Amino acid sequence: MSQTSFSIAYDGPDVESGAMDVRDLAPALLAVGQLFDAANAVLNGQRATVGVNVQATTQGSFEVVLDVVQNVGSQLVSVFSGDAVTAALQLKELVIWGGSAGGIGGGVIWLVKKLRGERPQKVEKIDEDSVRIVHRGETIVVPLKLLRLYDDLSVRDALDRLIREPLSKEGIDVVEIRQDGVAVESISTGESTYFCNPDDLDEVLIDRVATTAYSIVSLAFKPDNKWRLHDGNAAISVLIADVEFLQKVDESRISFAKGDILICEVRTVQRRSGADLKTEYTVLKVVEHKPAARQLNLLIEDVDGETPDTP
Repeated sequence: MSQTSFSIAYDGPDVESGAMDVRDLAPALLAVGQLFDAANAVLNGQRATVGVNVQATTQGSFEVVLDVVQNVGSQLVSVFSGDAVTAALQLKELVIWGGSAGGIGGGVIWLVKKLRGERPQKVEKIDEDSVRIVHRGETIVVPLKLLRLYDDLSVRDALDRLIREPLSKEGIDVVEIRQDGVAVESISTGESTYFCNPDDLDEVLIDRVATTAYSIVSLAFKPDNKWRLHDGNAAISVLIADVEFLQKVDESRISFAKGDILICEVRTVQRRSGADLKTEYTVLKVVEHKPAARQLNLLIEDVDGETPDTP
């Protein structure tokens, strides 16, 4: 068995008495268990199990002391001298702090803050154990294990519940990870959005622009509302990003009727998010507005076979 401890503290006007609403605390504590379960699964698979136990709380802020207890099958106990199993101490440090996680960088909470929760612009493998990350003009070197945690959606979802959700509550403005009473990580309200379970990690499969004709199903006249258009096969929700066109609509210089057609330059982006496929449509420019036909466009000949002048 491998065991280590750390604490999580929530601070702000609503928790200065040492009390915290159970409706805020319970999901956060469950998220700690989810976080270590996910991290253990990424690094150890089924070779080890991990549990998180609550010890006590202290005054001044709301602090929860937690034990991380890891059990390894008896046939694998000897591998603790090697790298086959990431033991509880290193697992904790890869998750919350980088004091001895290979001596490089910090834990996954540190890395989320460093990258602002975004997908790295470039990742280069240095060797079997470490990678170089280039992002926003800065280069950092981290353990490959740490990058695997950062890229795992279950880990990121647990961080969202543990950090972002409590900080979204009025009266809680700081989350601290503490070791022996000393803060090793501190996340403020302004940094909480970095810990959202990010759409930025979605994989872009298709990003293209094409000219397409649509009939109008329904209009939206509020900013950022989506129009419903029909491409001849199905109705889709489309964000209109053509400012000039929208201004004409706002000024009533364009009116619409049933049967009108819009010919548009449309950007289509398809993303894979976990097991789901998401498609977004944005009208970059309305090339032409074709009003519905008001009369038949017939060519009538007279009895002599000549076409009379149209009055």
